[in-house]
Amino acid sequence: MEMAQIRQEDNDMIELYKAAGTGCKTTLDRLILKDPHLLNKISLTSLSETPLHISALVGHLEFSKALLLLKPQLTLELDSHRRCPLHLASAEGHTEIVQALLDENKDACLVSDQDGRIPLHYAAMRGRVEVVRQLIIAQPNSITQVVLDGGETVLHLCVKYNQLDSLKLLVEFVSDEADFLNSKDHEGGNTVLHLAVMLQRIEIVKYLLSVSKVKEGADALNKMGLTALEVLNHYPKDLKSFTIENLFMDANALPSLEIVVGHDDSAKPKNSSKKRWKKWLNYLRYKGNWLEETRGALMVVATVITTITFQPVINPPGGVIPPDDVSKTNVSGNFQNSEYDPYGRCEAGNSVLACSDNKYGYLFFMIYNTISFTASLCVVFLLISGFPLKNKVCMCLLTFAMCTTLAFLAFAYLSAFNLLIPYAFFDKFANDATFVVSGCVLFSLMGVVGMVLLIHTIHVLAWLVVKIRNFTLYIKRRL
Repeated sequence: MEMAQIRQEDNDMIELYKAAGTGCKTTLDRLILKDPHLLNKISLTSLSETPLHISALVGHLEFSKALLLLKPQLTLELDSHRRCPLHLASAEGHTEIVQALLDENKDACLVSDQDGRIPLHYAAMRGRVEVVRQLIIAQPNSITQVVLDGGETVLHLCVKYNQLDSLKLLVEFVSDEADFLNSKDHEGGNTVLHLAVMLQRIEIVKYLLSVSKVKEGADALNKMGLTALEVLNHYPKDLKSFTIENLFMDANALPSLEIVVGHDDSAKPKNSSKKRWKKWLNYLRYKGNWLEETRGALMVVATVITTITFQPVINPPGGVIPPDDVSKTNVSGNFQNSEYDPYGRCEAGNSVLACSDNKYGYLFFMIYNTISFTASLCVVFLLISGFPLKNKVCMCLLTFAMCTTLAFLAFAYLSAFNLLIPYAFFDKFANDATFVVSGCVLFSLMGVVGMVLLIHTIHVLAWLVVKIRNFTLYIKRRL
């Protein structure tokens, strides 16, 4: 009797899988009515694929929706290649099934198969543009977060499989991410522009050179020390090679070549000045990894500044009023008519400078010192918070905090300098020269800090403008 029951369950399971292949919802309803736990018994079989894998692959929408209604957990079940149903539906371009799977569980967008590929990779490789759009809308970060083991991004896959339309859509969503657009694979250190030139994808090369961030990175070197254009020198000179070279010339993306037409030397100064300008722009370009690489050094600097600015509070310049000077205290212990406190309001342990005639100068010193201490403490908190330092907002906050720390540390130094050096010293040795030097130091510092803040402010504003523009385009497309 038990063997007959097991044989019947096996027959029901086979019938279920056949129904998934044909999309027969009537058979599914009959089998579930007969055995409500039939879908839960799938994991007990030796089959790696679920019925949802099969229906999603073949494209049976109603059958897939019925399975999702009965057991939503099937969206995250993996086959022997560690692919979920969304991988298969994305590869085949079944947009309605993809949307049904996403409505049930958006986390399936980030499931990686045994090769590290997510559903977005499958859709991009096969040119399923509408599916690519659906997946990006569901998980926008899936474009940049998931990189293959070889360092290849989804953009590399689009170039490798010659899917220009998918590439255009992906670049549209990450047009402001220069580091991602020009990221290199691990094997050869090639960017997408390198790869497009190597594979002689003329239309893709033409499109990539029209993208400003990619064009700016045209002088990037791979592991062989070659730019994208210089890769052509290692290939036979055919029509495609000349066409690609002409595309670089038309786009004015020849950073490593000097083009001389005839013997006209008047063009050389223009070219050299243009190169110098591009070189300066390259220096000012945001380098995505520098902040991550110097995290430890920044932590040490911020901690040292925090310690430095903490010391004057517990050990102020000029010292504190001694507690054992009984002759200068009244009954309550306050100093009266003393050299420290002409107003009789200071107590033992208070700062001497705070009770002197130059108390306002000491007040400014403490304000500058406190601002520097607070800003350096904010830097430490930002560094230990775990926030991604590649994020431009975090980078801007960190830069602003460091500039504030260093600027007010300098102000505190100048205030202490003026507090502790008597004016008679200036009159005797330096007259107004010391004040001139202090002014030069102050204005130089403000100039450097202002320039750094201006550059980063421009970067952040440009980033915000691009984000707002992309969001506006996205809203228009949805409407």
